[in-house]
Amino acid sequence: MLSSCAFLYAMKRWKIISFSEGEPQSVTSNPITLIPLRTLVHTLPLAVSYLLYMLITMESVRGINVPMYTTLRRTTVAFTMIVEYLLTGRKHSSYVVGSVGIIILGAFVAGARDLSFDAYSYSIVFMANICSAVYLASIAHIGKSSGLNSFGLMWCNGIICAPILLFWTSFKGDLEALMSFPYLYSSGFQVVMLLSCIMAFLINYYVFLNTTLNSALTQTICGNLKDLFTIGLGWLLFGGLPFDLMNVLGQSLGFLGSCLYAYCKLKGK
Repeated sequence: MLSSCAFLYAMKRWKIISFSEGEPQSVTSNPITLIPLRTLVHTLPLAVSYLLYMLITMESVRGINVPMYTTLRRTTVAFTMIVEYLLTGRKHSSYVVGSVGIIILGAFVAGARDLSFDAYSYSIVFMANICSAVYLASIAHIGKSSGLNSFGLMWCNGIICAPILLFWTSFKGDLEALMSFPYLYSSGFQVVMLLSCIMAFLINYYVFLNTTLNSALTQTICGNLKDLFTIGLGWLLFGGLPFDLMNVLGQSLGFLGSCLYAYCKLKGK
């Protein structure tokens, strides 16, 4: 997040980007925050939802196996539809609802052979789903109401969350553990870490861009498609994953539902 803020600050200062629609690159409302304080305060709900989303998501992977975690996380599409309706009053057509239903069905088919149940772990995953839905819906809603573009939203999110996360990692001892990491000053590690930060910056930018240009639901379904490609690429590169007909059928249903959603959007349904 610190790297993201540094990239944005440099590009803003060099007049490569702007933080709001139609804003000349040379305009700087505040020499420190680069945007009006009122606009920064307006984005506080986005920052809070991001912090909750990140912390609860990290907690949710601890007590549940990967297949069931993936299955439950794909139900985020349903939570996103509900949150979009509550925040913006947006309703979706029966075609879109049907495609989302196919995605959820595919998720449960894929995880059907691993129906281990842990009430605490399941509740944490569903809380993570709600936080993820609120976070994405907040990007879409606040992006429109604040006048900020994707870069502006990322900047506000970063300068609010980074100090909080820095304090939290110091309090939890993670910062101390980082400083004692044996390869911290290794040039190879630093290069890989820098590339990782650049990739994270690009991923966040395209998540913000896709959500503001399309919708939170579209971004969620794109995330499901990403998971499918990740599974396929992982199987091709690393192997070792046994063939399971139910899993393949479930993944296929998820892919079909995503394709139907894309078709509905293209046709305006």
